[in-house]
Amino acid sequence: MRAQTTSLLCMVVLFTGMAYPQPAPRAASAQASARILQLSREEYLDRVQAIWTAQMIAQITGVRFEHQPASTLPVTPMTHLPGYAPVDDDYYYEMVAVRAFEKYGIGLTVEQLGQQWLENNAGSWGSSEQALLLLKRGVKAPDTGHPRYNKLWWTIGPQFSSDVYGALTPGMPNVAAALARNLGHINGYAEGTDGAVFVSGMISVAFVERDTHSIVRKAASLIHPDSPYRQCLDMVISMAESGRTAEQIFRAVDERWGIEYPATNNAVVNGGIVATSVWFGDGDFGKTLQLAVHAADFADTDCNSANSESVVAAMHGMKALPSEQVSELHDRIQGKEMGPLQLTPPVDESISELARRTVRIGEAILVSHGAIDEGKSIRIPVHDPATQPAELFKLADLMQYWNRDWTMERAGFGGAGGGMPGIRGITYLDGQVLATYPRDEVRGTVLKRTVNLGSDSSLQFKAGVDVGRAWQLQVYVNDEKMFDKLIDGLYDTGQSDSRHWEDISIDLSDYKNQKVVLRLYQRVLVPHHEAGNAYWRDLTVQ
Repeated sequence: MRAQTTSLLCMVVLFTGMAYPQPAPRAASAQASARILQLSREEYLDRVQAIWTAQMIAQITGVRFEHQPASTLPVTPMTHLPGYAPVDDDYYYEMVAVRAFEKYGIGLTVEQLGQQWLENNAGSWGSSEQALLLLKRGVKAPDTGHPRYNKLWWTIGPQFSSDVYGALTPGMPNVAAALARNLGHINGYAEGTDGAVFVSGMISVAFVERDTHSIVRKAASLIHPDSPYRQCLDMVISMAESGRTAEQIFRAVDERWGIEYPATNNAVVNGGIVATSVWFGDGDFGKTLQLAVHAADFADTDCNSANSESVVAAMHGMKALPSEQVSELHDRIQGKEMGPLQLTPPVDESISELARRTVRIGEAILVSHGAIDEGKSIRIPVHDPATQPAELFKLADLMQYWNRDWTMERAGFGGAGGGMPGIRGITYLDGQVLATYPRDEVRGTVLKRTVNLGSDSSLQFKAGVDVGRAWQLQVYVNDEKMFDKLIDGLYDTGQSDSRHWEDISIDLSDYKNQKVVLRLYQRVLVPHHEAGNAYWRDLTVQ
């Protein structure tokens, strides 16, 4: 036993040798309850292998319904595998995280994870694609996930990349949540990383709990009540506890939060679907998968299926997985490319060896947080979930990075950036350009400023629109409409960037030496035109 203990401690030194700060075991143990998880190494390996395998099996069935109409069959058949697991973003970014832990140690920082993403060319779609593009431009993580730079920060990228953090921290949901929050900033923020906290927390708790209701409740408590993500989870839990069916809850989540976050890959709606699938799935693989694929039209179903089944795998290990699909994997993950990207290096790995590598990292993390190596098993102090500080961001907050003199009201997240190409309707910041789309298409988005004018003042800015789209620009000074024009991209502008810009200049001399309220409206309900984003730049009062 002593030799094995020494070996594990040496491994901790190996992973921490880069002198990255480590959380103090004393502080971690203060969060521990009186419960102890006595986890044999054999069982830990089995459950971790199941977490990886479950994601692969569930993803390939769920992808049939990804951003498509949901399954209506009472029992949706699982998809057969082609003799291996085709590499997919639902677990590839987690594989990249394992490589980063091995390279940099258990004190891995998000900036180091970004370097690993660059090395492995990770980031094919959604907020992850945005993160890789930013990394290649020289932007460092965590800025790559922040709303100032990543226009899809509120989507599902961190959520479906977080299973591994729960696998590394059985019984320690606060450690899982901290890893998920910090490292999830590679490709998301606020609602985006709330999803990572929730999924990793469920998996960590699932090593200890056998009641799916308790798993969902405890993981939800990791997220601050002010978060929209937590509010969605609270709605799921409240409705479930009051006797509502899974189908009723799925519909309520979609109708309440799908309007706020229309994109099919948004974190909040898909997080509510995962929570409901786990709650009503009762730890059964087939039942949980059926719920995830049946939940809602135009959801990120493969991610939801994979996240939900990771919880089942953490609860029960390999015995809970469908044997036919497990055998069809032949213990392999393979793939040279993912979407438009060539992976560096190509993936051709053993699932069981990936699990062993994950367990080695997990054991080091556990010991660093107060677990005790007992040779053939690890004695883990089980932590009570503690609510993290709120991480909040509103679209109006973009103005502090674009132009602090102005405020923005009624901007919406829109539906762009999901699995349905060609949508225009999203609010984000791209360098000096602010893109907007209304949350409420009737009232529109408004930029607003109160200003003391001089004797000879004017309002100047550039207004842009995508080719093939249009929006109505209206400018008010106090209560008088001073300008009303269709910003039209429906004709061939000949501009290489496929965006039409117009120079706007409005004489304010009639209001000289007065304090006025300026309002710039984007209206999108324009007859006979297809609505699109408004683009704003160089907004000044001279």
